[in-house]
Amino acid sequence: MNREELARFLRSRRARLTPLDAGLPMGERRRTPGLRRQEVAQLAGMSVDYYIRLEQGRGPHPSRQVLNAMSRALLLSRDERAHLFRLGDQPLEPARRSDSVPASILHLISFLEEVPAYVLNARYDLLAWNPLASALMGDLDAQPPDNLNVIRWIFSAPDLVDHLGDEEKSRFTRAAVADLRTAVAAYPDDHDIQALVAEMDALSPHFRALWADHEVEVRREQRKMIMHPEVGLIHTICQVLPVPDRDDLRLVLYTAEPGSASHQALRRLREVTLSSLDESGCV
Repeated sequence: MNREELARFLRSRRARLTPLDAGLPMGERRRTPGLRRQEVAQLAGMSVDYYIRLEQGRGPHPSRQVLNAMSRALLLSRDERAHLFRLGDQPLEPARRSDSVPASILHLISFLEEVPAYVLNARYDLLAWNPLASALMGDLDAQPPDNLNVIRWIFSAPDLVDHLGDEEKSRFTRAAVADLRTAVAAYPDDHDIQALVAEMDALSPHFRALWADHEVEVRREQRKMIMHPEVGLIHTICQVLPVPDRDDLRLVLYTAEPGSASHQALRRLREVTLSSLDESGCV
């Protein structure tokens, strides 16, 4: 159990709550934001001393009952609750790491001719993609293998995410860091994920600031506005789906509202992509 990381997470979640959030009276003016430790212990039905020791990184191994109680007291989201259980060495589901993309998924993305699709692992490495995804995101086939990590793009090669507008880039950056934190807890012995976090921490003050917020959220659906140099603005619906029997992998699909201008833009992008492939002799 990582006591220090558990302690930091508990402190960060307590600091974001107000007494009103938790159904408590505001009382006198507070010198620091957030609930007091005594209030969290009261809401969780546990002793103040026990909770304080957990926040100080010197508490005992918490039971599932204790983790459930703290989750309710701190008003944790579903993703945050799962993260808390992993930090307490009581994962809700066993995590399995595998970067091998099943053949069935490779076939699926190749058949999705009008839908940009790619596969990510928990470290945000791009493992596979179809031609339309490459066209949408900027010629993925031309990138060297060690430069196919989306987290690294965000913080060390921002030109590779210039297809996103400023607002979308900011929202995506925060969501990706929150998602990466869930991976650190899910795979505590994964040296590749730890190395990526250490690299970004040393490289980017922005990453350090976001990491210090201890936000936790598994990526699912997100709407993005993408400016493509050939077909213009595309309003996409980005779906992030877990790959069956591969806990580490996610299938990412970009769709648009049927019949919309963005839907037509994706179709034009497909035509441009097929024309380019035909000229290069790849089809």
